[in-house]
Amino acid sequence: MGIKRATWRAVALSAATVVALAGCGGGATAPANQAGNTAGGGGTQGGGTVTNLTFDFPVAVSGPIAQKVQALVQAFNDSHPNIKVTANFTGDYTSTMTKVQTAFKAGSPPDVAVLLSTDLFTLKDMGAIVPVDDLASQAGATDWLQSFYPAFMKNSQADGKTWSIPFQRSTLVLYYNKDLFQKAGISQPPQTWDELVADAQKLTKPDGSQWGLEIPTSGLTYWEFQPFAIENGKNVVGDAANKVYFDDPKVVEALQFFVDLPNKYKVEPKGLINWATAPTDFTTGKAAMIYHSSGSLANILQQAKFNVGVAFLPKKEQFGTPTGGGNLYIFKTTPEKEKAALTFAQWLTSPDNAAKWSMETGYIAVTPKAYDTQAMKDYLAKTPQGAVARDQLQYADKELATHEGQQVQQILSTACQEALTGKKTPEQALKDAQQKADQLLSKYSS
Repeated sequence: MGIKRATWRAVALSAATVVALAGCGGGATAPANQAGNTAGGGGTQGGGTVTNLTFDFPVAVSGPIAQKVQALVQAFNDSHPNIKVTANFTGDYTSTMTKVQTAFKAGSPPDVAVLLSTDLFTLKDMGAIVPVDDLASQAGATDWLQSFYPAFMKNSQADGKTWSIPFQRSTLVLYYNKDLFQKAGISQPPQTWDELVADAQKLTKPDGSQWGLEIPTSGLTYWEFQPFAIENGKNVVGDAANKVYFDDPKVVEALQFFVDLPNKYKVEPKGLINWATAPTDFTTGKAAMIYHSSGSLANILQQAKFNVGVAFLPKKEQFGTPTGGGNLYIFKTTPEKEKAALTFAQWLTSPDNAAKWSMETGYIAVTPKAYDTQAMKDYLAKTPQGAVARDQLQYADKELATHEGQQVQQILSTACQEALTGKKTPEQALKDAQQKADQLLSKYSS
């Protein structure tokens, strides 16, 4: 889910410009919700109290996502005169998590942050976040809490409580170039692993000028590999946060297929493929198919000069994908701020705003009600690709999330990369990864 550092700078600059313009727009009179705030987290405006919230958010896919977040926050501030949210673009997910952890240890965490849904156990173990259930109950919002797609809630709940709210959620999907498919005489996207190989071989040119397939393998390689394990009948993680299944025979078999795609079947480049490179290779015609986040849909549709198809990831025993992306976390602060943060989370995930966010980005709208809005119905009538990731949710399983989550994820990513680059066999790489993960998780009882 990475993005080149230079791109981050550009996005940050653009976001800052949006903020500056928003602050200057409208002439000399400041918007009502920008007046009367104080640095201490509360203030007064027009005789009422204003609660100040800080909101950290990352960007993980190409496109003007940061500006869209800032626009959403501005709309919230405009419609909630007693709450002022200050949004801070904080790089990618990894750098945002590092910033948040550092700030928490220093006693100044953000009030709300978008972080990976899989960061739940790390944040919970730190004692940094509050469960949302009690806040929602006090606000009479239990129906709202139950309105999200169940697949997303698998990475939101633990120990009988809900610790985060789905926001910019995604799955991996298969993007394919319909024009290249037609030229190759292929009538539909692959449905199975065998069809994936056969189609990719037809679409690969021997001189390397066109690859049948590209699956990113840099960065969060565990997430890009995880669909194959699920499709082969065994996820790498279950309900327990202290247990993984890296060396299960079905997971080993899945990694062998993952490795065979570039090395045995020769349908994608050898070595590691950068996360940010794959969409560019796809939109420029260098790759006929890619696996990538549904959150890349808007940018791919904007950049591609050909007919873009989106499909489920091909199956082995079953269709499958892990969910991915970021959730909203509310940090332990004061009752007043936590209440205001809940209001902000409810507003961001309301049907109209969830639909708007999905249509502008490609992220999956997080509730079925968002798909009942007229705006979303009109959008899907013109852009049916936007419904694929939602429909694939029925086959989705949880993303790898455990205690010491980032370290465990890195262990599996390293194992996948070692196998892909020929340093170890898939079996040995996963055996070693299992031992390392077991050792790390042994201090946790559940």
